[in-house]
Parts: sequence; structure tokens; C-alpha cells
Amino acid sequence: MKMVELLMKKRNGSALTTAEINYIIEAYTAGHIPDYQMSAFLMAVFFNEMNIDERTALTNAMMQSGDVLDLSDIPGIKVDKHSTGGVGDKTSLPLASMVAALDIKVPMISGRGLGHTGGTLDKLESIPGFRVDLSEAEFKDQIRHVGTAIVSATGDIAPADRKIYALRDVTATVDSISLISSSIMSKKLATGNDALVLDVKTGSGAFMKTPEASKALAESLINIGEAAGLQMRAVISDMNQPLGREIGNRLEIVETIEMLKGQGPDDLIELCLSLGAPMVVMAGKASDEVQARQQLLDTLNTGAALAKFEAMIIAQGGNPAVIDDYALMPLAKYDIDLKATQTGKISQFDADALGMAALALGGGRATKEDQIDYSVGITMHKKLGDAVVAGEPILTLHANKADVSQELADLAAHIEISKTAEVPPLIHFVL
Repeated sequence: MKMVELLMKKRNGSALTTAEINYIIEAYTAGHIPDYQMSAFLMAVFFNEMNIDERTALTNAMMQSGDVLDLSDIPGIKVDKHSTGGVGDKTSLPLASMVAALDIKVPMISGRGLGHTGGTLDKLESIPGFRVDLSEAEFKDQIRHVGTAIVSATGDIAPADRKIYALRDVTATVDSISLISSSIMSKKLATGNDALVLDVKTGSGAFMKTPEASKALAESLINIGEAAGLQMRAVISDMNQPLGREIGNRLEIVETIEMLKGQGPDDLIELCLSLGAPMVVMAGKASDEVQARQQLLDTLNTGAALAKFEAMIIAQGGNPAVIDDYALMPLAKYDIDLKATQTGKISQFDADALGMAALALGGGRATKEDQIDYSVGITMHKKLGDAVVAGEPILTLHANKADVSQELADLAAHIEISKTAEVPPLIHFVL
């Protein structure tokens, strides 16, 4: 095959065959196709989106470019959850423990934060001693005996996707539904699960800014997953404001533990139930989602989910004493309030701005090489629709530098107080 002919074919809007897509991915991964031709291919896909057959072929080709985890020797249906990312989104942490407490296997291969979106692995590493780099044998053994593990990728999963994503990032081709969905699913299919629930974010702090765009992405992901034989469900959840009350690695671990103790924020609990219920049903542990939601609530009320979270910490080398002593995790030196300048209701709470402020404090990475400060972050005292009085704290910055005037100014410019406020629904669509 000649790459230039395939470029012309896709540029002109024609569908590529599975064999043609396999050739492109295999040849590029092996270094036989130069970056400039792959960049042209990505731009052609950006302007002429792939059909479902092409997306499935691209997903499979990228998945087969590296290691594929085999969990078939672990009894039961293995269920995973994937989020497209958001500010304050710590859902995986309590959710994995809640579902695993119902005797369901929940293997999770997660990622690190880059930019203003936090990474689940970084949050867990704020627990002293916690290991995310388990071997495949350790990972599988923990799934058998604990029921859940949250780890970094074992082996070399989807190297073609990693190589292609680096190009997408610098060629303005990131926001293509074909490329996004194939990228996500190539990694998810490589992890060996039987069922997957998607949390596709929408709003100011999400990659997809409108519910309709998020729904289109979710439908693409579902189609690819079902074509591969997975049970699939999706929830379109709101990210016009951060999830919960805490933003930052240590802070989100504290909020997770508080939720597992039965004291979590309402939106975090509701999202965990909305995502967890289909996981329980797909695993065959409940006949419908109403029953599943009650079972999940019971894991919070009885302490079973907290016990499962503690078991995961112990199994992965962390100090379980953090559950009762948060001071064992890094603590920021300064707490600085952002106070309301007028009385009214919070009518805008830009999630992107809050995420960027947490990044500026040192709680995230601008590049992959940056070191994270686990102690810093933001506590939100008010959320969209909440009443506030002039002089009352809206949020608190936890920092290791005394001068946060720039961060406060940036945040103040993205928070609005009005006489009235519209609060978007937490759940926009369920697919």
C-alpha cells in the first residue's frame, strides 16, 4: 500500500478498509511512515470523520499494537468505569470500593493528571507508601483477593495510541470524535474487562462543551465497545462546576474517605450511584438499577465500602492510618479565602478556571515532567445556586506560597454573583 494514496482516499471523504487502517497503524508504529504523513492522515480524519467500521478498525489496530491484558482466569464479570476527565472528579476512588464491596471485580487502569484535569494515580500517591506500579501478576492477584485495584498501565498498552496522541496534541486534531473514541477504547479493550460504564463530561470544565457533543462521543464509544463484545453504558454528567467540594490530590482523598464514612457531598454520591448502578446490573448482582442503587447505598451505610478502600490501600503498600488521621498526608502551609464582594447567588463557577488555579498552586502538571505538590488545592464553600453574603468566603486556597494574589484575581474574574442563578442538572443523559 502507498500512504499517499490512502491520504488522498480519506481526504476525499471515502471510507478506509480494515486492511488499510491496519497498514497505517502498523507501519507508523514501526517507524515506516513519517510524522508528516501521519499528521496529514489525522487532519484528513478531523475533516472527514470515520464511520463506525473505520473507528472499530482503528481501535483494534491501536489495541493490538501492544500488550493486551488477559483477565479470563479471574472468575466473574470484570467491570470498569472510565471518565473523560474533569475538575475535582474523584469518582473512581469511592466508586471502585462501593462496587467491589458487592463482590464484583473492578480492575482499574488509570492515568496521571496533565493540565488542569487531575489524575487518579496522583491522588492515590498522596497516601504515604501507596504503589500504583504493580506488576501484572500483582494486579491480578489483588483483583482476586481484594476485588479492586487502581494502577498505572501494566506492560506496554496501546503504544500506537501514545505515539499518535503526541502528534494530535501539536497538530490541532485532538477534538475529533473518531480519534478520541478510538484512543479511549484502544486502551480500555486492552485491559481485559467484560463491561464498561462511561462518564462523559459536558460543560465549561469538560472537553466537550455541550450535552449534544458529549452524547455524540458517548454513542461512538458505546458502538466501538459493543462491536468488541463489551457490555456498555454511558452517563453524560455536568462539569460546569467541579464535582464535590475539594480540588487537589490530598484534598480529594480526604473527601473520598469522608464520603465512604457517609459524609460525602450530594453530587459526588449521586454520580457514584448513577455510574455504579449499571455496573452492578451488568455484573449480574442486581435485577435492576433501583435495587442496585440501594445495594450501593448499603455499602456506605454499613461501612463495607470504607473497609474495601482500606483493604486496597493496604494491598498497594499505603498507610491505612490515613483513614482516621488526615495529617499523615502532606498539608499546605497557607489557607487563603476568596470572599464575596456582593450579596446574591453564585451564578457562574467556571470549572476550567478553578482547575487552572489548582495547577498554578502546584497541584497539577503543565508538562509530563513536572513534579506535583500533593498538599495544595482548593476547597469550595459555595456551589452554583448557593446564596452568599458580601464578605463571606466562597472558597479557600490551600497553598505553599504566601502570595496567591494572581490566582485570586483569576478566580474572581470567573465567578459571578447574581440575583438569580440557574443550576444545570448533574445528569444530562443516560445511554
